[in-house]
Parts: sequence; structure tokens; C-alpha cells
Amino acid sequence: MRIGVTLPLAEGDITDGRVPTFAETLAYARHAESLGLDSIWVFDHLLFRSAGEPDEGIREAWTTLAALATLVPRVELGALVMCASFRNPGLMAKMAATLDDLAGGRLILGLGSGWHEPEYDAFDFPFDHRVGRFAEDLEITTRLLRKERFSFAGQRRRMDDVVLLPPPERRVPILVAAKGPRMLRLTATWADAWNVAWFSGVDDRLRAQLAALDEACRAVGRAPTSLRRTVGLRLDDDEVADADRLAAVLDDLVDVGVDDAIIWSTSKSIPALDLIAAGRARHLGER
Repeated sequence: MRIGVTLPLAEGDITDGRVPTFAETLAYARHAESLGLDSIWVFDHLLFRSAGEPDEGIREAWTTLAALATLVPRVELGALVMCASFRNPGLMAKMAATLDDLAGGRLILGLGSGWHEPEYDAFDFPFDHRVGRFAEDLEITTRLLRKERFSFAGQRRRMDDVVLLPPPERRVPILVAAKGPRMLRLTATWADAWNVAWFSGVDDRLRAQLAALDEACRAVGRAPTSLRRTVGLRLDDDEVADADRLAAVLDDLVDVGVDDAIIWSTSKSIPALDLIAAGRARHLGER
């Protein structure tokens, strides 16, 4: 099993409650790499806004990944997930091909339809028909990264003889975060990988999601095992001293066919990373 971590980017991710500097994000990423972890991931948001609470900020995801690409040279780089609503799908594909080249072929392009309506309103992005918009954007981005040249006439997007030049050096893998039937079917149709989150371990909810993904794959004539399965694990502050428990959770994930655990530690600290690495080592030793 591959094991990755989400990076500190947002307000509250470090102990004094402020937004981390890039130097702090980089130090966390480098330590994760030095411990043998397999991937590092960013969240893609513009702001967090809840009624009755102060607004909270976060660094921009794509700029951060681009900066990390040459400074953290081994691990896979991903987004959990880039919001397709925020970027034109042709531009998204162009950015992904360029970043993958910068990173030496280590990008996994995570995509999702978005969910936090206040940031859409604040930055003037349409929130209606999100899955319908996402379906068109996912198809366009995927086909471009597969080196197709085509025109597209959908309900909301029109592309005229679009192509990526220079072409991508490789087929950049696309991951889709999906739970509902329509999104799962889109995942099975276009994606190379799938993510569902957040969990503390294998439970009935996760088993149901895995079964629904299998069903979606069969519905489009795809072998379920051809899709890389990633699961987001939330590691809370009171769990950061229990490597044995984490190892057991990782064992359980392997048993139900999960390929990657992506760990969101609410404590973005070096001791938390060390705990994750210890859990990983115990898991791999048992396997």
C-alpha cells in the first residue's frame, strides 16, 4: 500500500493558528519524503466561510504544487482535489502537463466538482449544475491529457480544434473524488484513480462506497481492479501516539482492496509525521 499525507496550507494547520508560510509547508513535505512516505497532497480552496464564524484562509494549491515539484524530488504530487469549477478544462490540462514535466512525471491530477458554496459566491463562480459542468470538464481535460485533438460542443463548454502542444510527456493519471452514483459513473468512465474521504478505518460506510464503485465500473464495462483506489484517513490529535492502531487500519484497508491511504493529520507537526511513518513501517513489516 502507498501512504501519503496532506500538507499544511490553511489557517489553523500549525500550532499558533496562522496560515503556514511556504517554508513551513516545504519543511513538512521534505520530512514526509525523508521518512519514506509515498505522496504529498494539497487541498484546493479559495476561502472557508461559515455563518457566525470568522473567514479562514488557505494558500493557493496549484502554485504550491509547482513550487514543490523541483524541491521535493521523489514523492508523488497530488491535489485532493483540484476544483474543476475554478479553471477552464483546457487550461487545467495544460497546467497539468506542464507541472508533470516540471516534476519528472510525478503528478496525479485530482479533480472534483466542488462543494463549498460561499467561496463560489465570493469569487463569482457558478454553483448550479455542478455535476453537469464537471462531466464536461472532466471529459475535456482527460481527452487532452490523452493527447487527443478534437472539438467539443456541450451544454456549457465549446472547444474548437483543441490540442495540447507540446503534448504531455506521458499520460498524466487523473483521480476523481466521488461518492454519489453519477459521480461514480463519471469516475469509472474517465478516471485512472478514485478517492473517497474521510474515514477513521474500514467501516460499513466505506464498504458500501467500494461496492458502489465496483458497480459503476461494471456498468460501463470496466474491470473494477483497473481503477486505483485511494481513501482519505483522518488522524486526530488524540491518535498521534498510536502507531499500532494506524498499522492495523492500514492492514484492514489492504484487505478490502484499497491501494493508497492519504492521511489528513489534524496535527501538522513533525511528531505526527513520525507517527505516520512508524505506523507505515509496522504495516509493511506485518505484510
